Amino acid sequence: MGRLARLAAAHGVATSYAPGPGRTVDVPRETVVAVLAALGVDASTPEAVRQALDAYGQQAAARLLPPTVVLRSGQDDPAVALPPLPPGTVLRVDTEDGGRRDPGPDLPLGVHTLRAHTPDGRSARSALIVAPRRLAPPEGRSHGLMVQLYSLLSSRSWGMGDLADLAELAAWAGRTTGAGFVQLNPLHVAVPADGDAATDPSPYRPSSRRFADPVHLRVEDVPEYAYLTGPDRDRMARLTERAARLRDGVLRKDAHIDRDAVWALKRDALELLRTVPLGPGRRADYCAYLARGGQALEDHALWCALAELHGPNWRSWPTGLTDPRSARTARARTQHLDRVDFHCWLAWLTDGQLARAQRAATDAGMAVGLVHDLAVGVHPSGSDAWAQQDALAAGMSIGAPPDAFNAAGQCWGLPPWRPDALAASGYRPYRELLGGLLAHAGALRVDHVMGQFRQWWVPEGAPPAHGTYVRYDARAMLGVLTLEAHRAGAMVIGEDLGTVEDGVREELAGRGVLGTSVLWFERDYAGDGKPLPPAGWRDACLATATTHDLPSTAARLGGDHVELHHRLGLLGEPLRTARRADAAERAEWLALFARLGLLPGGHGDEEARVRAVYRFLAATPAWLVGVWLPDGVGDRRPQNVPGTSLEYPNWRLPLADGAGRPGTLEELLASPRLHALLTDLRAAMAPGVTP
Repeated sequence: MGRLARLAAAHGVATSYAPGPGRTVDVPRETVVAVLAALGVDASTPEAVRQALDAYGQQAAARLLPPTVVLRSGQDDPAVALPPLPPGTVLRVDTEDGGRRDPGPDLPLGVHTLRAHTPDGRSARSALIVAPRRLAPPEGRSHGLMVQLYSLLSSRSWGMGDLADLAELAAWAGRTTGAGFVQLNPLHVAVPADGDAATDPSPYRPSSRRFADPVHLRVEDVPEYAYLTGPDRDRMARLTERAARLRDGVLRKDAHIDRDAVWALKRDALELLRTVPLGPGRRADYCAYLARGGQALEDHALWCALAELHGPNWRSWPTGLTDPRSARTARARTQHLDRVDFHCWLAWLTDGQLARAQRAATDAGMAVGLVHDLAVGVHPSGSDAWAQQDALAAGMSIGAPPDAFNAAGQCWGLPPWRPDALAASGYRPYRELLGGLLAHAGALRVDHVMGQFRQWWVPEGAPPAHGTYVRYDARAMLGVLTLEAHRAGAMVIGEDLGTVEDGVREELAGRGVLGTSVLWFERDYAGDGKPLPPAGWRDACLATATTHDLPSTAARLGGDHVELHHRLGLLGEPLRTARRADAAERAEWLALFARLGLLPGGHGDEEARVRAVYRFLAATPAWLVGVWLPDGVGDRRPQNVPGTSLEYPNWRLPLADGAGRPGTLEELLASPRLHALLTDLRAAMAPGVTP
């Protein structure tokens, strides 16, 4: 591609990629042109390419400082990290606390301003981010629970699990089982239902990643609930009765969670509670939250108010409202101030109950507490996509190239961040997002952490295989990530499963970011391909038996997932072949468990085999061991089956026992099977215990 290739390389756009050793795939020219256009670069004709290259060279030559400079504390010096500057240039650092410093490796952690002044009178400024050299490791090993919160209904919740249920689970797990953490699905705000179309139940296609969804609120725990009187109290009683019927319906076998029905009840209840005046202390706390939320909170609340009027797809809104900074949008902000305030109030209530859940976890002795999950992107019709149009690449979606698991590649329908816009803003959108998520967390799981380095962009209308990689400034992305985690005193867990380019895991480990190791994927790929024994596992990771996208351990050990995939038409081979391969894989693992003495008395029953899986994880050096809560009660159904939509009730299943009978939080936590598993795991992870 000649000049086009040089232009693409200058903007981090790949013109070819290597899906495997010894194999290179060229990216279609039209893809490169479309991706460059999404980055604001015209490459539509040879003359446009030439002009764009000339403009890029002129801008680079004229630029005194890059828009953002990222350093690692005690390791980097701005004067050394910067490109060559004219002789005599004076550098100064204005620190975020209002101080002034000379540049040097001893700069404090934070987001500062770097200023440059040349002898000929030129000046420039850039954001200077000083990140920790490495995040601190956890204080000792610990085990914890992994749960999809919506699936965990108590006898008090309104048709799906809520934040009070989370607090109860964390308090129980910390005090009763010695657990150190509870890992959750993303609690991000969902795009609301649109007419007859239900809300997308996937927590990985949210409206906003910055704010938690108020559908998770426990209505009775809002302090104003106690002060309802007269007709309002009677109306609330009728709503709670309807909520009880909804909950009881979900707890029947083969029933599904109806998020929209839950929200309809809670919205009516919360509208009632808003009529109760806040006391002086509560009012002060709310005002402080508004101040902290700033523009991001105001934008999100306005989007919610406008979505109530015009539907949740902002691209179909009246002229002017599609621009969050237009004069018409400013007028709408004033006209609908009451609804904007309502949605700010909901965000405040949700934030408060999240804080309470984290306090319940740490008060119960958990070293980590809540582990929140950061989805890889946002819904193109949602709040963040509307408010952050200048930072997102229009007409593009994140996805994945073809691989051994998906020959067609994947397109996730999530607009990617523009790396140039992030740098120009000092990575403010990412910093604000992380700061909000980490406010009430002991750790953050970053979905598809490889996206900190590069992402697969698919132009709108193109097949996923016709995408290309766009590179991000990993030094900056990881610097922001570790800085915000350090400020919060939290760990970071990267989901690094699947195809990972060389050097990524090493870079993450060098910054103290933990990886994710799932038992069934851990094999000696450099050797005989056999299951990897415990000593071969890495220590800086969260070790698990499964994930939300995989079968439960009981299902895996019983081969249920093969039958399910056959029924759903997802097998890429004959059923008999798949059964044979699955049985052989299962036999390899069980044989290893037996050799290690994890299956005394033969292979035992299902419960014994599940406990052996977790004893194996305990025998690895992994710092964290996660227990998929459905494994504790024998639930055989996956929460999500990738590649399905209407064919399977993804993200809508209440937690159930091995027979598929849903149970309340109270019933599940009284399960002898769960107690036996967690007691066994706790003993296996005790210091000095060897398999």
